[in-house]
Amino acid sequence: MAMAGSGVFGDLLEGEVYKYYSDGEWRKSSSGKSVAIINPTTRKPQYKVQACTQEEVNKVIDASKVAQKAWAKTPLWKRAELLHRAAVLLKEHKAPIAECLVKEIAKPAKDAVTEVVRSGDLVSYCAEEGVRILGAGKFLVSDSFPGNDRNKLCLASKVPLGVILAIPPFNYPVNLAVSKIAPALIAGNSIVLKPPTQGAVAALHMVHCFHLAGFPKGLISCVTGKGSEIGDFLTMHPGVNCISFTGGDTGIAISKKAGMIPLQMELGGKDACLILEDADIDLAAANVVKGGFSYSGQRCTAVKVVLVMESVADALVEKVNSKVAKMTVGPPEDNCDITPVVTESSANFIEGLVMDAKQKGAKFCQEYRREGNLIWPLLLDHVRADMRLAWEEPFGPVLPVIRITTVEEGIHHCNASNFGLQGCVFTKDINKAMMISDAMETGTVQINSAPARGPDHFPFQGLRDSGIGSQGITNSIEMMTKVKSTVINLPTPSFTMG
Repeated sequence: MAMAGSGVFGDLLEGEVYKYYSDGEWRKSSSGKSVAIINPTTRKPQYKVQACTQEEVNKVIDASKVAQKAWAKTPLWKRAELLHRAAVLLKEHKAPIAECLVKEIAKPAKDAVTEVVRSGDLVSYCAEEGVRILGAGKFLVSDSFPGNDRNKLCLASKVPLGVILAIPPFNYPVNLAVSKIAPALIAGNSIVLKPPTQGAVAALHMVHCFHLAGFPKGLISCVTGKGSEIGDFLTMHPGVNCISFTGGDTGIAISKKAGMIPLQMELGGKDACLILEDADIDLAAANVVKGGFSYSGQRCTAVKVVLVMESVADALVEKVNSKVAKMTVGPPEDNCDITPVVTESSANFIEGLVMDAKQKGAKFCQEYRREGNLIWPLLLDHVRADMRLAWEEPFGPVLPVIRITTVEEGIHHCNASNFGLQGCVFTKDINKAMMISDAMETGTVQINSAPARGPDHFPFQGLRDSGIGSQGITNSIEMMTKVKSTVINLPTPSFTMG
């Protein structure tokens, strides 16, 4: 079994530094500099990647433009065939890629493998879906609009945008990279990937699977480096025709600076879990735990605030606490439920939110405990709107409970957030569930389940600071194309019709 950076992945590594991928080759940066990736568990450097220069970015984008023109003319079935090949390779090499995820982002080992397999499935599904969506266009006739005869025929089809810049986040650096790469490629675009620093090596291994699948040179590139050096340079580059970004506040800055190009942005959430008096409390408690603490709460769709009716609050909190007590805490290699958060600065930020809540009188259901980047799961009851934790996204294993006396209160809190990614409601009354879903200002409302992204062909989108555009396989393919119309103007017939 090949380990990361060895066997079929040997080309990626020179000495201690992983190379970047440009014009079909693995290369060293002319900067002679590298960026260290700190293992969240050991808090020591684990890997190093190239610190690419602006000049290298220019070369990547030039090669990308050239490759895209030829790729757009490649038959759709051939594009799909290459994607299917990449999907098989991803699954075949799941172990070394998962190993990187464990060491770079402290993702529990079994979840790391699941992420890679899910990514292979996404690539295949996207190839299938793309062949169907892009294989059909629209035919319109002019005489449906008043004042027109039937003398204009319009053929509308979807054509590629060009060069797509993909910027995935640390928490799903493989899955949220392929969710951008596969739709871009099937639609005839080229792709420039800028992976997150934590997760960059997993992303490089994933890119190598596309390389091995035999995609044309220059079509796929992967540049690593410091955000301060190449971040703005990439997002403001005139050669980029679309940006697909998943992450945090950086996305807001990007959207202010980017030119007149389509943006697909998913920027986090404060997903509320609204629990009504008639809810199945066992089901709600199980979902609060899964939603709040999976991958240590480092998910944009994690449950970030529980809004529970006072009459069932004690019962809910008791059931959640008994489940939290059984959670394992420790290194990702041991498949612990709670693993270290991604960086020391993240851990410090989470701690700041916890201390603010403590000072303002929240009830701690567990003792706050932290060792390095490892934070033990914590439920805070009786959280109020004047606490930062009621509104801010901790991105860690800390969950606030706000007790409410009316459904309106809960909906109001949900809609007062600057975020609007997902929300969920627990009730046995389908009418209430539907009415609350209408009232919740979020991209998705889950009924009787914790928020989640997926299955990967479901639409995924947010309102307000949670982003713009919609993701999900179908939506991404649509978003990474533009409409091209050809209108045939028929002359007055020289013969008698009919």
